[in-house]
Amino acid sequence: MPTSELTFRTALDADVPGLVELIESAYRGDASRAGWTTEADLLAGQRTDPDGVRAVVRKTDGRLLIAERDGELIACCQLEHRGDHAYFGMFAVRPELQGGGLGKVIIAEAERTARETWGAREMRMTVIRQRDELIAWYERRGYRRTGQLTPFPYGDERFGIPQRPDLEFELLIKSLG
Repeated sequence: MPTSELTFRTALDADVPGLVELIESAYRGDASRAGWTTEADLLAGQRTDPDGVRAVVRKTDGRLLIAERDGELIACCQLEHRGDHAYFGMFAVRPELQGGGLGKVIIAEAERTARETWGAREMRMTVIRQRDELIAWYERRGYRRTGQLTPFPYGDERFGIPQRPDLEFELLIKSLG
């Protein structure tokens, strides 16, 4: 594990190409299989694109939080202020760095940021319900399953090409109080 510290900052438009590459590498294709958070068996195609990432970067009620080490982009996550809670999404850690504890540090920073910046009392996210190992990881961080499901956007290839017909998202929540 490198000894230099992580730094966090809010993404800018200039970061979009690197962010797209990071997110794609963490979720899709053979490169994603180097880590444990791949969706490659559930979804083919893209996870996001420059326009989608740019829209998150430019949101006035949120931010795309970047984690860097020695100036290198190694992780990111989306935070969006939604009243009394914050939405957490687009979480990506470089596949070759997964499993070393970075995710715990980054999600803790995201929770702290949501609490301190917006006074958020709860963090919410949606996760593909078939991703048992990932949901278990979030549960170990204090998130709980709600059983509230929403359909996957079949037919919209901006979110990927489903490899099975039963994909759904489940809402997970954590109190930040």
